[in-house]
Amino acid sequence: MSYLKFDRMLLTNLEKSLDKEMLRTNKAGAYASTTIIDCNTRKYHGLFVVPVPNLGIENYVLLSSLDETVIQHGAEFNLGIHKYQGDYYSPRGHKYIREFHIDTVARTIYRVGGVVLQKERTFVSGESRMLIRYTLLDAHSATTLRFKPFLAFRSVNELTRKNSNINRAYSEVENGISWCLYSGYPNLVIQFNKKVEFIDNADWYKGIEYYKEQERGYDFKEDLYVPGYFELPIKKGETIIVSAGLEPVACRSLKKMFDYEFTNRTPRDSFFNCLKNAAQQFYNKREDGYYLLAGYPWFKYRARDEFIALPGTTLAIGDIDMFEKMMEIGVKAVDDFLAMRPKTTLLKEVSSPDVLLWFLWDIQQHAKATSIEQAAEKYGRVVNDIIVFIRSQKHPNLFLHENGLLYTNGQSKPATWMNAEENGYPITPRTGYIVEINALWYNGLKFASEMAQKSRNKKQADILNYQAEISRQAFVDTFWNGNYLFDFVDGNYQDREVRPNMIFAISLPYSPLDKRQQKLTLDIITRELLTIKGLRSLSPKSPIYRPEYIGGQLERDRNYHNGPVWPWTIAAFAEAYLKVYKMSGVSFVQRLLGGFETELRELTVGTLSELYDGNPPFRGHGAMSYAMTVGEVLRTLHVLDSFVKENEIKDK
Repeated sequence: MSYLKFDRMLLTNLEKSLDKEMLRTNKAGAYASTTIIDCNTRKYHGLFVVPVPNLGIENYVLLSSLDETVIQHGAEFNLGIHKYQGDYYSPRGHKYIREFHIDTVARTIYRVGGVVLQKERTFVSGESRMLIRYTLLDAHSATTLRFKPFLAFRSVNELTRKNSNINRAYSEVENGISWCLYSGYPNLVIQFNKKVEFIDNADWYKGIEYYKEQERGYDFKEDLYVPGYFELPIKKGETIIVSAGLEPVACRSLKKMFDYEFTNRTPRDSFFNCLKNAAQQFYNKREDGYYLLAGYPWFKYRARDEFIALPGTTLAIGDIDMFEKMMEIGVKAVDDFLAMRPKTTLLKEVSSPDVLLWFLWDIQQHAKATSIEQAAEKYGRVVNDIIVFIRSQKHPNLFLHENGLLYTNGQSKPATWMNAEENGYPITPRTGYIVEINALWYNGLKFASEMAQKSRNKKQADILNYQAEISRQAFVDTFWNGNYLFDFVDGNYQDREVRPNMIFAISLPYSPLDKRQQKLTLDIITRELLTIKGLRSLSPKSPIYRPEYIGGQLERDRNYHNGPVWPWTIAAFAEAYLKVYKMSGVSFVQRLLGGFETELRELTVGTLSELYDGNPPFRGHGAMSYAMTVGEVLRTLHVLDSFVKENEIKDK
């Protein structure tokens, strides 16, 4: 039985099924996404969405959807579905769906009278090619399939309208057709694994609506171009494979191609395997190396997101090789910044004050997964360069004060992950001594000292330890208020808002707090911030608490870090909880993970969203699949498993 399976009762209920989405990627930038009943509800949805570098950095929707029609005895049964004005859905193909599974590949089973048709979808890894396999499981008479492509040829951030600039010409290729609707775009090539007839019957389908965009306050209507349709007969037990790509392919290879992808996929048959698949969807191979996408469908390559998500999306699933490949780009980006030379990578925002400190934490996680000696050999030089860079006051927005703490100006530009803006200024202006930046700094100094010690550089190790001790004492004197930690301190101002950022002062391998301070801080966090989806970004006791991520862009930005739950914080909470409560905390952390497992059947099936409302029922929002969320939940599983094993060994 499939781990992720949905039956007819849910699928035919539009109120429930339209909220559940699916995502498939090729690990090189292209993706396919829609709802589980194949009704697009976002402008980002599409059956074939690809990067087109010569047009811009966004992805581009070439093929919005491919409507199937079953024809028997002259009667047509259209399996597609689109939303139009006034909650009008047409055709209404979802009523024929009997089952939807996401196991090895996404699989839909339709029943039309005596016809039972199975549809399976997969991307070719590393190639911009979507494959759809149709199998006629049952039929009592001659059956024909019709395929109607809905073409968009637009950026994911735009919508298309009926226009006279479209190029209606097409070219015939082996068992298919090639189109290029506008200059500068690549060809869209649709082919079949057997001979097919194409009927040129071009038309525009106007006024298709995407209600998710309407909810977000954006333009939500578009017109799609349908150039005609394909028809071919299919027999009981026969399989037909459709390819959508940028280049023609030898049609005889389609079956082998699909079988290879099917065989080499990790089945989504458990919580861990679902998250492992989700993590690998963020891998992105470019010409210069490997990157980690921050999320789907709109995020690209952001340094902070990559460095926070990287250990969970690679090391936590045993992929040290991929971690090291992505760190090659990371080291290059960091070196460019340290040398103040032009960027040679696609990583953005490396200059943000906390990014170098998260990068040091990445290397520390690599040391835990391999050994301190291996980490020192591979990354010792860049660790030393970062420490020297910061201590030499070369960072444009990290100022090392005599008390050993790092000062950051966050008034005019966001300085941390709480980075929402209004009119170019931070909505949550955290400035001065910021709690997680200084916790990361202390941890980084201690780790650099440990690495120097292992490299037999005792003098350097002693200097770093001395610096760390100065920072530790100043940290406690500055942030500790007797019960928990100030979020930031700027001159005489001490920010008393209870936020999740103080969790890192407990969770990091080197904590500046003593055991009593750790417990008191953790208890406040547990009481006021903890939910089944992670930590709230602000305590409900605050007068500025805004728990729901809803409304137009400005309202959502104002709420973004002032109440909603950010699930990526769960790994730090788990580390802190196990550090404080030892083995007695294991069952509690295990129960917390249950809240994420149930989420795999909500929203984007098999993965986790960017953030959730701060109040029950904790509805998900933001990016459909978010690397920091997936990575840190995976790391929570790894932390818990490692903790239990270590304590079992001690008991023996």
